[in-house]
Amino acid sequence: MMKASNRGVALITVLLIVALAAILATEMTARLQMQLQRTSNIQFNQQAYWYAMGAEAFAKRVLILDNEDSSDKTHLGQKWAQGYNSFPVPQGEISGGIFDLHACLNLNALKAGSEQQNNGPTKVPARESFERLIVKLNIEGISEFEAEYMADALTDWLDSDDTIVSSGGAEDNDYAGREFPYFTANSFIASTNELRVIEHFTPAVINSLSPYVCILPQTNKHQININTLTDEQSVLLQALLDINADEAQSILDAKDDDGFDNIDDFYNMPELTQLNLTDDQKQQFVVDSEYFTLKASAHFNESYFNLVSTLQVIENKKVNVISRTIGRF
Repeated sequence: MMKASNRGVALITVLLIVALAAILATEMTARLQMQLQRTSNIQFNQQAYWYAMGAEAFAKRVLILDNEDSSDKTHLGQKWAQGYNSFPVPQGEISGGIFDLHACLNLNALKAGSEQQNNGPTKVPARESFERLIVKLNIEGISEFEAEYMADALTDWLDSDDTIVSSGGAEDNDYAGREFPYFTANSFIASTNELRVIEHFTPAVINSLSPYVCILPQTNKHQININTLTDEQSVLLQALLDINADEAQSILDAKDDDGFDNIDDFYNMPELTQLNLTDDQKQQFVVDSEYFTLKASAHFNESYFNLVSTLQVIENKKVNVISRTIGRF
């Protein structure tokens, strides 16, 4: 017969084996649950992604329809200009809006062409408007002097050389000497977020500029669609035409949602003829738009997906996706 001590050892051994088996089973169950949850999250995220892509496809279709109805002008009475809208979908929601990238000042327009200069008395119109915009925003501590310095720094960030355009400019040597060194882009910028790393631009300035500036991809076009400017953008019109708030508001009040059929109708307004605009000032305006941005959010169950797409309306009633940015906007 087995001794009592041996039976005790056997019992303890069995209990240890059972305990280990229970621990392993618990660990396996936990890992399985985690893996199942991870798989579900991936599926939910993927579905939210496709909902957002559906919003992009819908935006492209809306722009095509508007272009078919009126290819010669873009205005706030069209389908695309409805602001943010939300649509319920199974187990989620899609929301978003289409916005005109010609209703804001293209920062890349400060990159002068090969035949242009951007300092001294021959500044490009976009730069002059940019400097005036900063001043007219009445940012605390920012005068014409600081505005010119910021325009200098942005111009140097965009141009392809390493020559400082003026006393406020900054090139590679200025940025390379920082605690975390980097170089200038020496090319077009891709996002207004790049202002954060450019000399002289403070958070207060960037936040104040945000509603009025944007990026047209890989182009220095400076074309503002007068038809899509709103009352909230009065200060931008003031900067473009070098006028006061009352004059800008009277121009915006004289414009209806359908806008102007052609740019001459705009220039023939009594409010414009009395301003004696220069040719450079007139060249800033158009009545049709080429670039738009879609800001879309989608959620499916507990998963969320944010998408910003830059869309280009081209001939033959087509819309190209120029870029996509994923994340909060």
